[in-house]
Amino acid sequence: MRDFQLCDTHCHLDFDRFDGIRDDMLRCCVALGVRAIVVPGVLAQHWSRVLRLCQAETVSGSLLLRPALGLHPCFMDQHCPEHLRLLELLLGQSPVVAVGEIGLDFWLADADIGAQVALFSRQLALAKKHRLPVLVHARKSHDRVIQQLRQARFDCGGIVHAFSGSRQQAEQYIGLGFKLGIGGAVTYTRAQKLRRTLQQLGPDHWVLETDAPDMPLMGRQGMLNRPDYLPEIFKVLLGLWGGQSEQLAAKLWRNSELALGELSVY
Repeated sequence: MRDFQLCDTHCHLDFDRFDGIRDDMLRCCVALGVRAIVVPGVLAQHWSRVLRLCQAETVSGSLLLRPALGLHPCFMDQHCPEHLRLLELLLGQSPVVAVGEIGLDFWLADADIGAQVALFSRQLALAKKHRLPVLVHARKSHDRVIQQLRQARFDCGGIVHAFSGSRQQAEQYIGLGFKLGIGGAVTYTRAQKLRRTLQQLGPDHWVLETDAPDMPLMGRQGMLNRPDYLPEIFKVLLGLWGGQSEQLAAKLWRNSELALGELSVY
């Protein structure tokens, strides 16, 4: 894998669960061909550490860390209007690759749907104003997310994080200019519906992600997920596609750049 360029489009590398192992883990990433990692922010109080991490010197000059900033729908009780004003300020001043992780999560039993929709709408408006793509979190909410994207006339695209919806929903996202983030879920043998959907759509619409430290791969349930496991997800997708590994790696890298912009570190 070391001759390939792979991009982890969604990795919470700033989380303190990686403290003490982060540098060694990133060196493993470089050795395995992971050349870029996108680090999404989820809370305003975490944005500064995301930016600091991504502004640090890259590992051996061969690994690019790119920041995204957003207010995650699972932490509604920790967001306030001032955070939206700060987000707009940072989007205009920082080298942010996307607005995210943002979206809707209706899986939570006490989800305040109205508040989530309002926050998502405001962040879509900021992304559109600054001509930035979005990293979309959609759990039990794909149809409503698609509705909001259309109502906002959002035309900057982005990535649907941890996509697990239907083929019809996937095609709607694709029609809106989005790529589908594929992570650990696809490694499970029970994920036959997801695998069939991806095969039917083809690799022009896929990007890689880990969502580390969460969403562990099959065989690592209950363990810390890591960005250097990304090549294992790649191998599963390669098996679904059936083509040459070099071609798929190049295609997935290009898809990541189409969604997020230039990622080259060379």
